[in-house]
Amino acid sequence: NSGGVGLFTDKKDIRYGSSQTSYEYGPTPLRHKVGATRGTYFQLFAKSSQENMANRHLSRSIAMQSLYEWDFRGAKSLDLDYYISQNVNEFGPGLEDDSFIRALVGGVMKNLAKIDQIIAKAAPEWPIDQIAMVDRNVLRLGIFELLFGDYKEVPPKVAINEAIELAKSFGGESSGKFVNGVLGTIYREIGEPLKNDDIKQVNNG
Repeated sequence: NSGGVGLFTDKKDIRYGSSQTSYEYGPTPLRHKVGATRGTYFQLFAKSSQENMANRHLSRSIAMQSLYEWDFRGAKSLDLDYYISQNVNEFGPGLEDDSFIRALVGGVMKNLAKIDQIIAKAAPEWPIDQIAMVDRNVLRLGIFELLFGDYKEVPPKVAINEAIELAKSFGGESSGKFVNGVLGTIYREIGEPLKNDDIKQVNNG
């Protein structure tokens, strides 16, 4: 045990307001998906010939995990650095550089109020505190990359696709569709230069 917030394998049934009316078992979706082992998750990516893309995806997963734990523990900003360090050690032992993780988490926190307002506008039927915790933090990451990141480095369709994959992997049954719908709505509203980037593939996915 890493000393984190807890394992899904504890089977402590925790229900919260959810866009998918789903259940989560504990505050650690990465540990749930990898069976609480340290090496398995990284091995999924280490075999890929596109190592940089794999490391980016792993980094996004760790950023989401860290935001999730922060959110679950009552959204105390002082704990975030601890969660990031713990999760990098546990889930990314092969990562040589965690700067992308810290940039994502730091960017979300810096723009959190604006990001949550954007979510509220794009999904008015779901108050922010009633969106499933995984979905909420996946959306925060996706919106940060979509609206506040470098769109030349991470094109909109990449930001959206990555968020959808995180939602499908760690959220509920309908999380991917929910995240796709919210980010698609935001994308259609943001105008140039991002509208030059085609997301038909995302909408068809």
